[in-house]
Amino acid sequence: MSQPQAAVGASVPRVDARLRVTGRTKFAGDNSPDGVVHAVIVDSSVGRGRVTGVDARAALAQTGVLKVISHLNAPKLPPRTGWWPPPGALRPFQDDRVRFFGHPVAVVVATTLEVAQHAASLVEVSYDAEPVSTDMGTADSAGDPETYARGDADGALGAAAVKLDLAYRMARNHHNPMEPAGTVARWDGDKLTIWEKTNWVAGAMMTMASEFGMPQDKIRVIAPVVGGGFGSAGRTWVHTVIAALAAREVKRPVKLLLTRRQTYFGVGFRPAYEYGLRLGSDRRGRLSASVHDVRAETSSYETHSEGVLEPGRMLYSTPNVRQEYGHVPLDVNTPTFMRGPGYASGAFPVESAMDELAHELGLDPIELRLRNEPAADESTGLPFSTRRLRDCYRVGAREFGWHRRNPKPRSTRDGDWLIGMGMAAGVYDTERSAAQASVRLDADGTALLQSATSDMGPGTATSMTQVAADALGLTMRQVTFRLGDSLMPPAPVHAASQTMASVGSAVQDGCDKLRKQAITLAVKDEGSPLHGVDPADVVVRGGRLHVKDNPARGETYQRLLARNNRTHLETLGSYAGAPESGKFSFYAYAATFAEVAVDARLGLVRVRRMVGVYDAARIISPRLADSQAIGAMIGGIGQALLEHTVTDHRDGRIVNANLADYLVPTHADIPKDLKAFFIEGEDYEADPIGVKGLGEIVIVGVAPAIANAVFNATGRRIRELPITPEALL
Repeated sequence: MSQPQAAVGASVPRVDARLRVTGRTKFAGDNSPDGVVHAVIVDSSVGRGRVTGVDARAALAQTGVLKVISHLNAPKLPPRTGWWPPPGALRPFQDDRVRFFGHPVAVVVATTLEVAQHAASLVEVSYDAEPVSTDMGTADSAGDPETYARGDADGALGAAAVKLDLAYRMARNHHNPMEPAGTVARWDGDKLTIWEKTNWVAGAMMTMASEFGMPQDKIRVIAPVVGGGFGSAGRTWVHTVIAALAAREVKRPVKLLLTRRQTYFGVGFRPAYEYGLRLGSDRRGRLSASVHDVRAETSSYETHSEGVLEPGRMLYSTPNVRQEYGHVPLDVNTPTFMRGPGYASGAFPVESAMDELAHELGLDPIELRLRNEPAADESTGLPFSTRRLRDCYRVGAREFGWHRRNPKPRSTRDGDWLIGMGMAAGVYDTERSAAQASVRLDADGTALLQSATSDMGPGTATSMTQVAADALGLTMRQVTFRLGDSLMPPAPVHAASQTMASVGSAVQDGCDKLRKQAITLAVKDEGSPLHGVDPADVVVRGGRLHVKDNPARGETYQRLLARNNRTHLETLGSYAGAPESGKFSFYAYAATFAEVAVDARLGLVRVRRMVGVYDAARIISPRLADSQAIGAMIGGIGQALLEHTVTDHRDGRIVNANLADYLVPTHADIPKDLKAFFIEGEDYEADPIGVKGLGEIVIVGVAPAIANAVFNATGRRIRELPITPEALL
């Protein structure tokens, strides 16, 4: 059955745009249930050791202070159950250990935020401090590394005509979304409600159930909007447990909002990497071998892993590959996923090395990549569902004006500025997970859809409304999509670029079912103009069911439901997720082109323009897709040139834990000329609506494209991110 497509593919504004720009959107910390009080965490001032004393007398003497909770008086939490949170995740006030600088050692609860803040400053904590290890350069890897191998990489490398032996470093990055993390927790008897900054309400529900030893159906998590996350809100952190614990202790709702400073050691970060890469090729640039030796920081109490090895495993045809990924436990809080997790980090060394090899061989960087395009995924042996990377190169080179690039480094100037062009490829896995969405069509001809998914910025409600509107044959104004409540049908974490494929497929399924319900009702109804028509010949447009080739013969949803005394039709859409054993290899692809100007005397780097071209299959909402891509280019500028967490290794203190000293791109750093292009196509092997993930792929490859442009401009190859002026002097 072919439904007319009017909303999908249209460039429409966000359905919640007016709410957001007028300030009426309600974020987690904006909720204030009756009787709410405030909690402020007391953070450790040492990076490792034991708490030997907590003197809360001065704090408790303050008018309005209700309680000070530490390991000395906190209730013991029951043993965890279930698979989430992951093993080793931090639990509050269960022992006297300090595991990192900023580790929560107490919490003050008071009637006002100001009193809680003041009282927290009065809590005196004494420690038995121990030597701290926060420098990955002086620490050892622990445990068995993750390994991968095919062929004989060392033998092939030894026999290669051209060899490169390179070492790259990437600094730790912090997410810094506009909305800091926060929680409002309320107990009603044995039931817990939390208003939470999270993009996984099911994960928060599972975490609370596990931490407090209670059934999940006794917990409600509410998070309809998220003020940015970039990965920081993908899991439930210890402050949420503290808020719920404090609310239970004082028997009042508790609001706990992290300060900007506290987010630097409270909600994870993109880990730092050391990446050794050896490449071997013939004189024509055909890769024969690659060896990857990777070290990544993690916490001493948890192991964080991500797909940093994937680009080097499957992006280019390489018969012989060996990889090792070692974890370096440090006295830090646990890292987590950050936009383009793993792949954005792994692309920097791989794509920089390809640029270095192209320069060594005197080849155009695009030509080198084309010579190493694989026919299939060599890491799995599976064919690609789609791979339009060649098209990305072609379109990007044309739109960017790649032919104007002078391959000789340091050969193009504009006054005091050295001008360079660079490019890089990108890849990201196409994730899909099980999801559900309820669909209800009311007698007035409007539809309501609900799913416990989230929106941390990409416009989830808008894109889902577009899919639903076309599938139901309604206008977008007649469809409402609600999200972010654990009472709604379940959905996966709003991360890994899987929401559109997963929840969108559930929305499509539910709307298809409901539309077919209505059509079946009409063709069986003797009073309907559609009585006796083959259901396959009926379509719905503008809320009106009619014969496909005879629009005059039909009726509206409203008349159909009214005549049959129906107040509504309702169904549940579902999507089972990716099959366990697939027939194809699923990825999205990108080609990013950048032009930079480097001050020849000061080493300052300015990005002049960028073009990104993406193979993300079917684009549901072009305006939202363009916004995602432009935002990712800006984030990639930060990763390449600015963002760097600085740690004082004497005690583990984060020196630049604020937005004044932790540099992110501002208007002065962002060029006006940022353009995104999307290769037309669908991937119905991936999911029923033919999409691939978009939110992650758009940042993968941005940093190496900028780094390669810096080399073309200056002749200096910088193998460490961020690229600072002093590295170019």
